[in-house]
Parts: sequence; structure tokens; C-alpha cells
Amino acid sequence: MDTDEQAFSRWAGERQIALLRTAVLLTGDRHRAEDLVQEALTQVALRWRRLRDAHPEAYARQVIVRGNISWWRKHRREVVLDVYDDAGAVVSDTTGAERRIVLDRALAALTPRQRATVVLRYYEDLSERETAEALGVSVGTVKSQTHLALRRLREASPELAELIGEDHR
Repeated sequence: MDTDEQAFSRWAGERQIALLRTAVLLTGDRHRAEDLVQEALTQVALRWRRLRDAHPEAYARQVIVRGNISWWRKHRREVVLDVYDDAGAVVSDTTGAERRIVLDRALAALTPRQRATVVLRYYEDLSERETAEALGVSVGTVKSQTHLALRRLREASPELAELIGEDHR
């Protein structure tokens, strides 16, 4: 039988990369994402006995999301980054790296709350209720933020829809 320390170390080793990917998508900043994941793993480790048989990943994700919300509240700026003019030039044989650039630019066009909602709903595949719990908001807020985010993505990055359409043909 594993000790708590061994069980946590194994779990953290298995989930760290997935948590980091989510944090990078949420923040757009790898260094801040690494800090958020480290904080989340620390919080899970401190509560491992209680979380071990529950949902440690959901708790870690919630720590990441709320840590990011706290950060952007402290550093809030009402200006959303502009999407580059050359982002519309998408070649039909785009590489994975080019697709990632288009995705990063599209996500940068969203407000932090919209970005978090889109990442949790569509990248993490959480339900509206689970997303609301992670963000600490109502289900109605998740629905409205998702609607606004998708509209902003369609308007600011039509090439993203083209890339997604290519993958599903």
C-alpha cells in the first residue's frame, strides 16, 4: 500500500503536464502558468488525505483558475489585446505551430473571464455547472460569458473557424 506521499507524488507526476497545458491556455504566459500549477500542487499536497479519494484534479484546476482570476483582478486593464492584422492570412496547409499561433491570438482577444470560460468548457470539456464551480460564478454567467466569447472569437478570428473546419472534413 502506498503512503500518502507516494500516492501524491505519483498523481502529481501523472497530472502535472495536463494542468500546465490548461494553465498556459488560461494565462497565455508560461511562467505565470508554471507558478499557478506549483501553487495548485502545493494546495493539493496539503489536503491530500481528504482529496486522495475525492477529486484532486478538480481541486487543482479550481486553484489554478482562481489564482489566475486573482492575478488579473490585481493587474486588470480594460484594454483587450488587438489581434494582429496578419492573422487573417492562413494558408490551407497550416502546420500545428501555425494553428497554435492562431489559437493564441484568438484567445488573447478575449477578456480573462471569457478566456477562462472557453478553456474550461471546450479544452477541459467541463459542463456549465463544473465551469461555474471552478470560476465561482453562476451557471447563467458561464452561459453569457461563453456566448460573448464565441461571438468575439468569430468576429476577431474568422480564420480559426476555417482551421477547425479543415480538421473536421
